[in-house]
Amino acid sequence: MSHMKSTSQKITLLAALLGTSFSLMAADLDMSVDSNDLAIKGYDPVAYFANEGPVKGTSEFTATYKNAIYNFASSENRDEFRANPEAYAPQYGGYCAFGVAMGKKFETDPLAWKVEDGKLYLNLDKSVQKRWLENTQEFIQDANSNWTTIKTVEAYKL
Repeated sequence: MSHMKSTSQKITLLAALLGTSFSLMAADLDMSVDSNDLAIKGYDPVAYFANEGPVKGTSEFTATYKNAIYNFASSENRDEFRANPEAYAPQYGGYCAFGVAMGKKFETDPLAWKVEDGKLYLNLDKSVQKRWLENTQEFIQDANSNWTTIKTVEAYKL
């Protein structure tokens, strides 16, 4: 009987073999979400790319990406996002871009943002964003390099 695996061991083994998590309901660890799996504190990711900037979405228009829930200000924005979520979702799962450049994961303020080369970057707050804007391209290179290592590590809680 000692060679028999428990159900949880079998699920863990199956998940490992499939390269997936058996906690299917929660957002992926590499996504910054609140306790309800809501991304960007409810802000509409598509609005950042229009001349609108940060606009609070509504639960009337939602889409899911990487098990995170995004709210939108309109059905048009939701449909645009659904057609190409990679184009609109914030980089680094919505974690602070400057933090990722420094090898850390921090939550963000949706009002501390920048679209650079067609990608949305969020920062912890306006003061961190000021530093990010001093050398954005170099920080993006550092963050891209660091992200592969830290994306599945727990975020820091401030």
